[in-house]
Amino acid sequence: MGLNSSFGIILVPFFFLFFIDATRVLPPKLFDVRNYGAIADGKTYNTEAFLKAWKDACAYHGRSRFYIAPGTFLLGSVTFEGQCKGSMAFILKGTLKAPTEHSKFSTATWISFRYLDDFTVKGGGYLDGQGKFAWPYNDCSKNSNCGPLPVSMSFDFVNNSRIHHLKSINSKNTHFSIFACYNLDINKVRITAPEDSPNTDGIRIGHSRKIKISSTVIGTGDDCISMLYGSEDIEISNVACGPGHGISVGSLGRSHEEEYVSRISVKNSSFIGTQNGLRIKTWSPSLYSLASDMNFEDISMNNVRNPIVIDQQYCPFPPCGIWGHSSSSAVQIKNVKFRNIWGTSNSKVAIVLKCSGLMPCQDIELRDINLVYNGPGGRATSLCFNVKGSAYGKQLPPPCF
Repeated sequence: MGLNSSFGIILVPFFFLFFIDATRVLPPKLFDVRNYGAIADGKTYNTEAFLKAWKDACAYHGRSRFYIAPGTFLLGSVTFEGQCKGSMAFILKGTLKAPTEHSKFSTATWISFRYLDDFTVKGGGYLDGQGKFAWPYNDCSKNSNCGPLPVSMSFDFVNNSRIHHLKSINSKNTHFSIFACYNLDINKVRITAPEDSPNTDGIRIGHSRKIKISSTVIGTGDDCISMLYGSEDIEISNVACGPGHGISVGSLGRSHEEEYVSRISVKNSSFIGTQNGLRIKTWSPSLYSLASDMNFEDISMNNVRNPIVIDQQYCPFPPCGIWGHSSSSAVQIKNVKFRNIWGTSNSKVAIVLKCSGLMPCQDIELRDINLVYNGPGGRATSLCFNVKGSAYGKQLPPPCF
C-alpha cells in the first residue's frame, strides 16, 4: 500500500511536466485568410475575412500563424488587437494593397497592431500604400481643414516582438509608426517612396524603449528614421538611407513638456543624396525638455546636403521665435558624440550646430570628421552658435568651437 501510494505521488508531477513540455513543442497552427473568404484578386475588400482569421488565431492556445498567401489582397483600414492566448506570427507572402478612394483616407492608420506580446511580422511580402492617390491631399500647411493621411502600419503597445523581411512601398503617410513599444527588433526591412512624396517617413518612433533597427534600406520623401519625444535606448545600425531627409531626433519641445530623448545610437550606416544626414531638431520657441546621450559613429555621407545638423531654430510654419531671445528653444541638448564621419557634402557648410541661446548645447564631441565639399567657393566650413564641446583627431571642416 505504501509503495503504490509513493508511486502515485511521484507520477503526478511527471505527468504535468510532460503535458507542459508537449504544449511547447506542438507545431504552429496556420490560419490562412483564404479559408475565411479572402480573395486575392486585388479588387475585393478583404477586411472582414482578415478580422475573422485574426480572431481565431489570437484565441488559439499555442503558436498561431496568421497567413497571407502569394497574391494581391485589397484591404481596408483594420486594427489587429491582443491580448492573444499564445505567440503570434503575421506572415505576409503576398501583397496587401491599400484603398485609393479619398473617402477612406481619413483613418489614422491603414494596418494597426495593438496590445501584443511575443509577436512577429515577416514573410517577404509587400505593403502597397498606393500613396500617389493620396499625396495631392497632403495640404495641411495651407489648409486648416485638412485631414490626416493614414500611416501604412503602426505598432502601439507591442512588446518583445520582431519585424523582419518585409517591404513597404508608396505609403500615404509614414510607413511604420512605433508608439509605446518595448523591446522591438526591426531587421531586413525595405522601405521605398519617391523623393518628392510628402511626409512619407520611413520609421517613426515615439514614447518607446529598447528599439533596434538593423540591415534596413530606406528611400523615401521624408525622414528615413525619426525619433520623437519619449524615445530611449534606440540602436540603429547598418541602415542605408536615401533619398530622404536623413535620420532625425525630433522635432522636440513643441507640445510635450519634460518628455526626454536619451541613449540614441546610430552606427555603421550610410546616407546617399539625402537632404540631411544626422539631425537633431527642436522647436523655437519650445517647452523644456532634454535630449542627451547620443552617439553617431562610423557613418558615410555621399553627396548629402547637410551632413551634421543641430537645429534649435526649427519652425517650418511661421511665425517663429526670435533667435537669441527668451522665445528660443528650451530643450537642453547634451552629451552628443559625432565620431568617424566621412564623405562628401553637397553644401559648403557641412556642419551646422545652431544651439539655443536659452539652453546652450553641452558636451558636444567631434572626433575624426572628414567631409569634403567639391563645389564653388572653397573647402567645407562649419557654423556654430551657443555650443560647448570639444574636437579631436582629423577635422574637415575645421571645428567652430
